[in-house]
Amino acid sequence: MHSLNIFCHEFVVAVSCVACIIGLLLLWESKQQRNDVEETEVILFRMSFTYWLVYCVAFGIEKIILPEWESVVMTLKITTALSYFLTFSCILSLPLHKFAVHRVEE
Repeated sequence: MHSLNIFCHEFVVAVSCVACIIGLLLLWESKQQRNDVEETEVILFRMSFTYWLVYCVAFGIEKIILPEWESVVMTLKITTALSYFLTFSCILSLPLHKFAVHRVEE
């Protein structure tokens, strides 16, 4: 049962990695004119996708690297933790930004 959970997590990370790449491509392809509020939202989305992509890549490399390379594995674990928290902070910032803009408009 434990190995099934690990496989499911690895599968979800792989799918989300592809989704991040697609999301970044969609965000970079739209070159329409935006105001400052919309531009800030796009930047927050880009940061969220980029940080999560870093998490996915570091997680994947960590699974491939041999356990004997402790310093590399530890660096990858620190990278995954930092990118996870940066992704969380960007995702949390999106509704806070919308709330702040809404309050300024009132």
